[in-house]
Amino acid sequence: MFSQIPNIPKFPGNKGPEAFEGEVIHSMDYSKMEPKTAANFVKGKHVAVVGFQKSGMDIAMECSTVNGIERPCTVVVRTLHWNLPDFSPWGFHLGYLYMNRFPELMVHKPGEGLLLSLLATTLSPLRWAFSKFVESYIKRKNRLAQHGMVPEHSFLNDLSSCSLSVLPDGFYDRVEERSIKLIKKVEIVGFCKEGILLKGQAEPIKSDLVILATGFRGIDKLKHIFESPKYQEFIAGIDDSAAVPLYRECIHPGIPQLATIGFSESTTNLYTSEIRCRWLAQLLDGKFKLPSVKMMEKDIAEWDKYKKRYSFNKYYRGSCIAALHVWHNDQLCKDMGWNPKRKKGFWAEWFEPYGPMDYTG
Repeated sequence: MFSQIPNIPKFPGNKGPEAFEGEVIHSMDYSKMEPKTAANFVKGKHVAVVGFQKSGMDIAMECSTVNGIERPCTVVVRTLHWNLPDFSPWGFHLGYLYMNRFPELMVHKPGEGLLLSLLATTLSPLRWAFSKFVESYIKRKNRLAQHGMVPEHSFLNDLSSCSLSVLPDGFYDRVEERSIKLIKKVEIVGFCKEGILLKGQAEPIKSDLVILATGFRGIDKLKHIFESPKYQEFIAGIDDSAAVPLYRECIHPGIPQLATIGFSESTTNLYTSEIRCRWLAQLLDGKFKLPSVKMMEKDIAEWDKYKKRYSFNKYYRGSCIAALHVWHNDQLCKDMGWNPKRKKGFWAEWFEPYGPMDYTG
């Protein structure tokens, strides 16, 4: 697993957590607590949660349940996201909009030929319409405009970066009743005695407890497979703006004896990892061979170009195939000698969602 090294923001020497009189923990430490212990831990405290993805929102909801409007939980939001209220925008399940072959025709894919490239360009207005369709539902359902929480990037950008979360029920109700307070589009520059310092603001966020829901350093976990600094740099890649170089999201071209499962993400990581494990098992069994290092590096570069093109962050170094998971699975199937078309009939093949059951047998 690549979620065991917490991402702790770095601050100047005199403005780190040690300058704060309260307590600073990571969401990983909070999640290890029993529910009753966690409730007692935050009870009666002014809690500030840094981060606005799944763990941050869940913790804020729990704190607001315990402390109510007497001690509202402050959530520091740097980047806004299209957090889903449910999986059926305007009554259409998300799987029919993004988890089948047809929507993948609308994006430029790694290794595509001229025809598919022209088709993706031609269908780009439809790609825009699909994204706006989902965004309009999220904006309406979550009342984003009312709360000033409309992201500047598209829903597809969030999906392509695996940056989507499911919003806890009643989250914005808590915001409206003022048991949760949102501090939006701000940058933390450090800590002081009273709490958190924000860029451009004289007054700190006064807190008793700060919970950093800032994610994990998956790349560091990958690097620390090796003790040698040379190999740590080698496996993570020299270019800090490029994705981690893994062929089929599993194999480093320069270290083909090492396979990595679980670093690359999708909307359903268990399913994604399972099919890669089957691919790896057949590789180890000698059912197929890896291409040359040059060919693997070329394939990795094409995937990196795709990830940069559709991610909301141009410095994105993660690995996410959520918006192109059928295309990725097609490549794995072809390597293993399987028929990549897993459904029966034209309509099902192109318009029905693909899932784990399509790859059984």
